Amino acid sequence: MLVLLSPSKTMASDAPSVQFEPSQPVFLQRAELLMSNLKKMGIGEIEALMKVSRSIAEDVQERCSKWSVPFTEENAMPAAYGFKGAVYTGLDTRSWTTEDMEFAQGHLRILSGLYGLLGPKDYMQPYRLEMGLKWPNTSENKNLYSFWGSELQLQIDQQAQGLVVDLASQEYSKAAQLKSINQRVITPVFKDLVKGEYKALMAYAKQARGAMAKFIIQNQIINPEEMKGFEGMGYQWDALLSEGDTWLFTRDKNSIAS
Repeated sequence: MLVLLSPSKTMASDAPSVQFEPSQPVFLQRAELLMSNLKKMGIGEIEALMKVSRSIAEDVQERCSKWSVPFTEENAMPAAYGFKGAVYTGLDTRSWTTEDMEFAQGHLRILSGLYGLLGPKDYMQPYRLEMGLKWPNTSENKNLYSFWGSELQLQIDQQAQGLVVDLASQEYSKAAQLKSINQRVITPVFKDLVKGEYKALMAYAKQARGAMAKFIIQNQIINPEEMKGFEGMGYQWDALLSEGDTWLFTRDKNSIAS
């Protein structure tokens, strides 16, 4: 089983001391190529490309200027601690035990516009580069989807051992080319009752994706049927509304009336 998550735009500024040996990203050389092109861009170019404010563009440029290899304890942190946001609130990696981290390294991957795929132990440095960005990063590639091509899919195929649990956003799942993968793909979906109808509320759904990943890791789940026991944040598996390998988890008690 391999669980896929999206990254976040918000980066953590520090990490706890670790009791394991961090590893290097599998696609670090590809990341170096992307970063070398980013480093050539001025603040105005970054602002226009990423459609962000000038202050954010300045932050992006500063991160690019500091980004360097090799990744070490002094200039990088494990990806498990590198991201902040709703998904990573649910994932709650700082509560993990050594056993949790070991299981996660074998069964969790974070999709990334810059790094491609990150295991939780993999070193990373802060960045901002969304997968869906329309950036002609080389003469052969009009965007990051064409840059990564089938590389992420092939790597996932090698590691998944028959099952992928897709907890990533559509933007990142697209890069993994899951429709063409030689694995069973289960996609958990989280919805809340709103005015008598179940709807995906992204702030909650994102956190629930992280919480589901944490549930899988801390219970060392290999059999996907055990995922149906997830009750994090009040969500429960809904057999009636689930279809095939799209597994719906619904929440009623915190229903929203307006």
